[in-house]
Amino acid sequence: MPLSPALLAELDAFLVELNHASAATILPLFRADHGLEDKGLAGPPGTVFDPVTEADKAAERAIRALINARYPDHGIIGEEYGEENADADFVWVLDPVDGTRAFIAGLPLWTTLIGLRHEGRPVLGSIGQPYIGELYIGGAATGSRLMARGASTPIRVRPCPKLTEAIICTTDPAILTGPELGSWTQVRAAARLARLGLDAYGYAMVAMGKIDLALDTGLKVWDVEAVIPVIEGAGGIVTQWDGKPARTDGDQFAFAGDRACLEAALVTLKRSAH
Repeated sequence: MPLSPALLAELDAFLVELNHASAATILPLFRADHGLEDKGLAGPPGTVFDPVTEADKAAERAIRALINARYPDHGIIGEEYGEENADADFVWVLDPVDGTRAFIAGLPLWTTLIGLRHEGRPVLGSIGQPYIGELYIGGAATGSRLMARGASTPIRVRPCPKLTEAIICTTDPAILTGPELGSWTQVRAAARLARLGLDAYGYAMVAMGKIDLALDTGLKVWDVEAVIPVIEGAGGIVTQWDGKPARTDGDQFAFAGDRACLEAALVTLKRSAH
């Protein structure tokens, strides 16, 4: 099915609706009894703590129900409940609570990630933080915007051609492999300022023009599919650590506002790319 401007606008409005439904499910559980489980217990000995809460599950169920009711021919890929009709022309990719560790710690840095893929390409996405009332939404064909406090404001990455002037972030250096940690340490040493523990909220800050470069590894499709359209719609770039265009089956990602800054970081990042 062709992706006309009218259809794109319809799907964009539905994406906002999905975020409202997700927020209504999640917010009563934030800083409350969230039914914590450890998915890592099902893995081999030594598997890291991998938390999931009832908020993750209930929000994904709510989002799936709305998609199935409105667009029954669309596919869905979700972190908690897997794939259905994943070879459809339109596929929604869901991470209802990205940053579950922040969620269970009571920190408002978790987000809801909802992306839409058309014929294998990410075209719309949103990064929502309903506790503080922010929804970052958009795509390369539509531009990106921040919806907050009843207003909708266009957002744009900022120019930052020098890595030495950049603000950068990563979620947690402890999850980096030895070579990856070496690359991060070198990039951090060159940058002006580094922040940790932001998960996908850091990617939203790249789109908003507050952070210049976000670097993460070990990411899954539901961690990045919603983010790529928001970053690109704000004029930014998403690549692998080897500098090649972002792949949905990749795991090392760089989210950048300025290509010159990204290229400076890639000199180091390529050494640990795979």
